[in-house]
Amino acid sequence: MLVAELKSFYAVARCGTVTKAAAQLGVSQPTVTAQLRQLESRYGVELFHRQGRGLHLSEAGRRLMPQVEKLVQQETEIEFRLRDASDLREGLLRIGATGPFYIMETVQRYNQRYPGVDLVLTIGNSQSMLQALHDYRIEVATSSYLMQDAHLYHRQIASDPLRIVVHRTHPLAGRKEARLQDVAQYTLLLREPGSMTRQLTEQALREAGVAPKRVLEIGSRESIRQAVLVNLGISLIPSREIPAHTELATLAVAGAEILMHEYLYCLRERQPAQLIARFLEMAPAATGSTG
Repeated sequence: MLVAELKSFYAVARCGTVTKAAAQLGVSQPTVTAQLRQLESRYGVELFHRQGRGLHLSEAGRRLMPQVEKLVQQETEIEFRLRDASDLREGLLRIGATGPFYIMETVQRYNQRYPGVDLVLTIGNSQSMLQALHDYRIEVATSSYLMQDAHLYHRQIASDPLRIVVHRTHPLAGRKEARLQDVAQYTLLLREPGSMTRQLTEQALREAGVAPKRVLEIGSRESIRQAVLVNLGISLIPSREIPAHTELATLAVAGAEILMHEYLYCLRERQPAQLIARFLEMAPAATGSTG
């Protein structure tokens, strides 16, 4: 209320009459008159001298005018800043992803459409990305976990089959496909706990009733690829994440389809925010549930 009263005071001081001030503010004359009276009566000051139809600043009004002018200017600047944010001419969007493979094209389109928005992309496993989302450390996240959480909005954006990846000199390299029983005979390279790729691999092995001869845990997808490249073992990797390399061979999993689904998440309460809403609109859609 005080800000509205001060804006009426400022408009009258600049325009000289209530009629002109009301037209400038887009309100009725009685509204401006009432706000001036409320301001004066609340603090027991006389801000204007009434002379005929005109109003002239009193000494108290003249002393108040510079501060009110600053307030009005600040309000204008705040409005411009909010409009810039609403129009996405500025801002910061922090994105958490399990990898660049499912979200980078969306990031590129968003960056091209809204060049004034700063983008930060953090890579981690599915669980850490969802935790960062809950902690407000990122605005959107991709994860291969399907979380049925009332606080989260989610949409499936990809579905990717796991493939067996081996060194080109490996005994399995000459095949087009291999059974999980064949995989179990060799050293299996697994991601760290919390990785959906690891969970899907272990689940598929359990369902097939086989246990790998030896397991090595390696804590990142990049390290997994390097380990396969030096023939340290073999691994199951989502097809989009398999690097094109002459030293690697890729086989289908015979008798089983192991799919990794990727979901895009944001906190439901933050979904309407323009920074987030526009990113969600640009992200791809895949067959799957939306919550």
